[in-house]
Amino acid sequence: MNPAENLNGGSESNGRLGRSTSVEQESESFSLRLKAALRAAQYSPDSPTQLARQFNTRYAGHPVSIHAARKWLRGEAIPTQAKMRALATWLGVTPEWLRYDGGGPPDTDQAAVRAASLTPDDFLLIEEWRHLDTETRLIARELIRLLVRREQGKQLEQD
Repeated sequence: MNPAENLNGGSESNGRLGRSTSVEQESESFSLRLKAALRAAQYSPDSPTQLARQFNTRYAGHPVSIHAARKWLRGEAIPTQAKMRALATWLGVTPEWLRYDGGGPPDTDQAAVRAASLTPDDFLLIEEWRHLDTETRLIARELIRLLVRREQGKQLEQD
């Protein structure tokens, strides 16, 4: 693990000391877009605890600390590219919009398309998932990843 990632939750910027105005503006703009995406997805833009917990249930890499999530929300840090992609996927926006603004509004239709493709069984599974504690979710997530890798291996063998 990168030592800088441990200190700042995988951010590209490293606190306000010595940062250029441009980097500060980018971090603050990212924070505003992150808060807007959280609101649009029905999450609190004021809770670094909720942000870290929800993010960590969806991200396969090193978990984000509450401190790192707070820095994202305050505009003091920007997540790594991998974390940015995971945030964007979770919140139903494009990574480009979340990171750079991309000149347009978030792609809110992306979340609607994903939701429309779910079956009633998928919705039931999601409801059941919500009743699991964090540790059980981590175990279930790892099991699902193993099963997906197994299926991908089968597909490669067939090709």
